[in-house]
Amino acid sequence: MRIGLLTDGGYPYTTGESRLWCDRLVRGLARHEFDIFALSRSREQEERGLVALPPQVRRVRTAPLWAAPESRHGANKRAERGYGRRERREFAARFERLAAAICTGGAASPEASAGFADGLYGLAALAREHGGLGGELRSETAVRILETACRTPGANRAVQAARVPDHLAFAGLLERALRPLSLDWYGDDALGAVDLSHAASGGRAALPGLLAKRFCGVPLLVTEYGVQLRTQYLANAQLAAPVRALEAGFQLRLAAEVYARAELITPGNTHARRWQERCGADRAKLRTVYPGMAADRFHAVGEGAYGGDPHTLVWVGRIEPAKDLIALLHAFAEVRRAEPEARLRLISAPVRGAEAHGYLAHCRALAAQLFPDEAADAHAVGDNPVSFEELGGPEAPELADAYAAGSVVVLSSVVEGFPLSLVEAMFCGRATVSTDTGAVVEVIGGTGLVVPPRNPRALADACLALLRDPERRSRLGAAARARALELFTVEQNVTAFRGIYLELMSHNPVHRENADDAAAPQPFARPAESHVPGRWAAPTAARVGSGAASSRVPGPLAVLMRDHLDIAEEGAGA
Repeated sequence: MRIGLLTDGGYPYTTGESRLWCDRLVRGLARHEFDIFALSRSREQEERGLVALPPQVRRVRTAPLWAAPESRHGANKRAERGYGRRERREFAARFERLAAAICTGGAASPEASAGFADGLYGLAALAREHGGLGGELRSETAVRILETACRTPGANRAVQAARVPDHLAFAGLLERALRPLSLDWYGDDALGAVDLSHAASGGRAALPGLLAKRFCGVPLLVTEYGVQLRTQYLANAQLAAPVRALEAGFQLRLAAEVYARAELITPGNTHARRWQERCGADRAKLRTVYPGMAADRFHAVGEGAYGGDPHTLVWVGRIEPAKDLIALLHAFAEVRRAEPEARLRLISAPVRGAEAHGYLAHCRALAAQLFPDEAADAHAVGDNPVSFEELGGPEAPELADAYAAGSVVVLSSVVEGFPLSLVEAMFCGRATVSTDTGAVVEVIGGTGLVVPPRNPRALADACLALLRDPERRSRLGAAARARALELFTVEQNVTAFRGIYLELMSHNPVHRENADDAAAPQPFARPAESHVPGRWAAPTAARVGSGAASSRVPGPLAVLMRDHLDIAEEGAGA
């Protein structure tokens, strides 16, 4: 089977959220072929290069959507030529419907959904026939259409407050979001040649899959391990309120259209599934597939080779405000008063960005204030019970070493999607204390303690309960490891998608042009005999008899017929 894997800012580059699970999926399904269609996020990401790709990846096509349309390069570039009068009228009509749907409230409005689909596919058809849309989407006409749509009765109240600077700002965001409409990926030499489009996330990554289904009839599978709509909304926190409302309206309409057209949607957890249902996804199309994670690197810790300090709490993750380390430090102050030997190790990935560095400095200052350096006696050096460490350092050179450092792992987040660090702690057989956010309760499943977020007192009580009860720690850790090995391994993830691929293809046979119009549709784009192993699969000119039928013999089958003819000729000569 030939899969078109659609990514946005991740695989096959060395950075990005979807890099690891996509790579494990591709390597685990070695009997399928993959064409990767990647939307790159930045110049730096492209310069860092691709991961080492397995042989089943036939080709990679990249669209650098971070660049301005006129500076785009490579095979993805489409002509940004000016439109004539007729094309401008067509653009205005389609864009009016799109803008009206974005400004109208109500995710489940059939009229707005139909208007959005008509506008989106109309613009895509216009770009396919007459070139890119970048110039028109940045034009004065587009801005005036947006202004009119915002003032239309029935528009959202926040949208009605938009002014000209807001319209200009949103027009720029919309032009960037709709750049996949202008790509040259929707022909028989690209997405039109695959058996199935698999979008590695919702939102912009799924947009090429929508067009491939519209233009080429290719079925679409959408996987969301995070809530793309929520992620986009949080990422736009710095925008003005009207622009955020317009952007949210667009993302909501796009999500609803993707969910409506997809054959199957695979959320990574129940938390994401609830968001998808609220955005209009049909329950019959939803099937939860947990992300697969590599468990082998945690084997030694999980099997008990490293017991960990019984007085140490460990936190592992990224330094950012959503992790609420402030509440964790205040909770640890309560723990320290009750258990003077307790320690807290905060182990993070390398800190990047001004916001993260500022938050880390604030946490360090709070830790110094709450826990002045303590010395055992007058001749000893003072020591702080809270340590800030980075992965790769001498104390935690590997991720498994971080979890092996203590006996209890703590997660204090106020915002969390699928808690990867929690699963890693479960692989290590560690008892956990977590805040009730995102998919935490679903992941833990009763094998750890869960407390309300932003409640340092409850967090401290749960940590103390486990620090003081080693038998309970051991029992919960063993149950957590068993649960993680059953549900969250790479093997279960790959097995799930192997079955989903075959199931979708059994319901969506590929219709290809055939010399005989009455022939039944093929279940796959390439016939099975094209994968015959050994020398028969090598491209060799066929020496078969003349006639119209001989031109339709597949390459490997022609080689097989040639060998039979050679044997027959040798027998005749004898």
